[in-house]
Amino acid sequence: MKISYKWLQQFLQIDWEPDRAGELLTDLGLEVEGIETKESIKGSLKGVVVGEVLTCIQHPNADRLKVTTVDLGLSETVQIVCGAPNVAVGQKVPVATIGTSLYDDKGAAFKIKKGKIRGEESYGMICAEDELGLGNNHDGILVLDKEIPVGTAVAEVFNIETDFVFEIGLTPNRSDAMSHFGVARDLRAGLMQQHVNLELISPSVSDFHVDERTLRIDVEVDDREQAPRYCGITITDIEVKDSPQWIQNRLKSIGITPKNNIVDITNYVLHELGQPLHAFDAQKVKGNKILVKTLQQGTKFTTLDDIERELSSEDIMICDADSNPLCIAGVLGGLKSGVTENTTSIFLESAYFNPVSIRKTAKRHALNTDASFRFERGIDINKSKYALKRAALLIEEYAGGKMGSDISDFFPEKIEDFQVFLSYENAYGLIGQEIPKETIKNILASLEIKINSETEGGLGLTIPSYRTDVQREADIIEEILRVYGYNNIEFSHKLNTSISFDSNKEIKIENIIANQLTSIGFNETMANSLTKPEYVTFSENLNEATTVEMLNPLSNDLKAMRQSLLFGGLESIAYNINRKNSSLQFYEFGKTYHRYNEKYEENKHLTLFVTGNRTKESWSIDHKVLDFFFLKGIITSLLSRLGIEKVKSSPTKQDVFSEGVSFGLGKMKFVEFGVVKPTILKEFGIKQEVLFADFNWDTILKLTGNKKISVTELQKFPSVKRDLALLLDSKTAFDEVYNLAFQTERKLLKEVDLFDVYEGDKLPDGKKSYAVSFILQDETKTLADKQIDKIMQKLQQAFEKKLDAVLR
Repeated sequence: MKISYKWLQQFLQIDWEPDRAGELLTDLGLEVEGIETKESIKGSLKGVVVGEVLTCIQHPNADRLKVTTVDLGLSETVQIVCGAPNVAVGQKVPVATIGTSLYDDKGAAFKIKKGKIRGEESYGMICAEDELGLGNNHDGILVLDKEIPVGTAVAEVFNIETDFVFEIGLTPNRSDAMSHFGVARDLRAGLMQQHVNLELISPSVSDFHVDERTLRIDVEVDDREQAPRYCGITITDIEVKDSPQWIQNRLKSIGITPKNNIVDITNYVLHELGQPLHAFDAQKVKGNKILVKTLQQGTKFTTLDDIERELSSEDIMICDADSNPLCIAGVLGGLKSGVTENTTSIFLESAYFNPVSIRKTAKRHALNTDASFRFERGIDINKSKYALKRAALLIEEYAGGKMGSDISDFFPEKIEDFQVFLSYENAYGLIGQEIPKETIKNILASLEIKINSETEGGLGLTIPSYRTDVQREADIIEEILRVYGYNNIEFSHKLNTSISFDSNKEIKIENIIANQLTSIGFNETMANSLTKPEYVTFSENLNEATTVEMLNPLSNDLKAMRQSLLFGGLESIAYNINRKNSSLQFYEFGKTYHRYNEKYEENKHLTLFVTGNRTKESWSIDHKVLDFFFLKGIITSLLSRLGIEKVKSSPTKQDVFSEGVSFGLGKMKFVEFGVVKPTILKEFGIKQEVLFADFNWDTILKLTGNKKISVTELQKFPSVKRDLALLLDSKTAFDEVYNLAFQTERKLLKEVDLFDVYEGDKLPDGKKSYAVSFILQDETKTLADKQIDKIMQKLQQAFEKKLDAVLR
């Protein structure tokens, strides 16, 4: 939220430097994220002064140029060549002197230099209004009032301002600070704590009156819960034109482009007092009646942005007597009912709408306006009529309007202020130190919180209705603390704590796996649980009927809860690849969400993603691709670490894989992995192979059970390694060799590994060669050669007999 410092100074005559004021606002909880210097005209017309044309003659070498002598209030006059047709002797004109920088409408600078134009020297430039940024006219030079003294800075003539704009990171609960007046009110409380007592100046509406009641527009509200208050007034005989410069300067400083006096005044009051207003062309309100109601589902309505929208039956609408929609209440006006240059009378609205309803409507139509921003957080319902009078008086002053009716004020149920009791003991306990009671009372008074009663133990308080975030004793204590100053709370240099024992087994196992993955180069990701609902259409294994959809989504991209962690991971991969980071290893612990009939289900998963190369590009190393076997090895090592062994593999039934495998025990599948289908990758703009593994973490936790890790001492006697090169049938799997070896020698055989496979022209058809290593070890003594040879001969014979193996 942008807050103008000069605008604040209209309410609070503070003379602090902007940086110092920004620090105090931050201490008060209105965090100032940055301070920007804003000029109502870029460059602030520095170097542009008022000059008087003393002489004006025809240029000797150009028909369309004049040579002038101009008095700038200096000891000597200057000669300036001018091409404007209206330049004449005796005029007071704006002159850009040598060294002055002027800016075009795109912000590009043009520096005024001494030069010769068709042989005649020129020491400056007499300016047109568009060259100064004061308008769009370029028919001739800008002629000023003759009473202005020569040498006066043009910036003073046109009230050019340099302002400082605070960018405040407003938290959603602080609806009371959504205006310049609200921020000034908070700033005043902070200043009082620093013994700087300033008056908070409220705009006066005492001059408001109605002389003639020439145009009455009645108001009817269908649902008082959706529109608890609705005020309106008609204003006639207006002239739609440009706003006065001071209003334009205020709006420009906070990034709002001025449009016309009516629209600008409604915007001005919105940012001044925090009350959204809307002006309707009264001639477009058929039947001279305003209806606040809902319309049928699917009703078409074109908003001010020239987009036709389908209305919901829950949208609050402002309609005329024929129920024709004029405006989406609290969000955006209609294209046909707005103020134009031909408007002569208006109906001005100031209302309070249900915050929940406005938020739903704004999100439903993907609209985020200054009005909806305030309505959905909750404005001050008691300020609606005051803000209406403030805007009406400005329109009367700057558009020549006349009040055409009394104010219509639908306000059936008044909002009562909150009553809270504050215990001193509770305040001291939460704050951590004792604050003087008088200081507490002064802080409460500065926040417009009334003290109704006082006892030895505490205070009975009345909270103003605009502080919707202060309804409990803890909220009161927080208010006291932020104004008193968090930095003023003393703290001990000694920290006392107790050691907690985390006995959560699930977290322990998760940390073990996370540490293992991180140690081998994986990075943990955390994707949003909210995702695009259309992702379920990428896989037939996912079902749209089981999608958990949000009732009030932040956006269409965050409308559904995820049924798979795959798509969030692919978004992360695409994001990294687009930033030239294409070799990736990710893991994520997260949940998926499903709805089965009326029951909801959450499942915990661990997912792995690998893509790209295993090593960085280097002239000294051949790059290796992160492939299927790499991922399989990682999965096997994780299962081994968890004590899950003797798993069975089978083809996966998940259609997100072009090739995939699942691991399980019996009918229980706990991990599926493989190569992600190119058609799915294409949806994310990924052109390289991506491998994905999905662990059903709930099942993994069940399988880990209470298995104990056994520890054995280091062996005292050496192991022996022997190799065999076996010629086998091509259909024989290594598992058969592995299992047969351990069946043959159970006692001394420790490991069996396959270190080479050969299939080629030099072997008979249907044959292959396995190079297999065997590790033998006796835990009680060193093995003798005869014993080793005997075991190897026994293994060879077993292979020859049961696998038809031939020793090569």
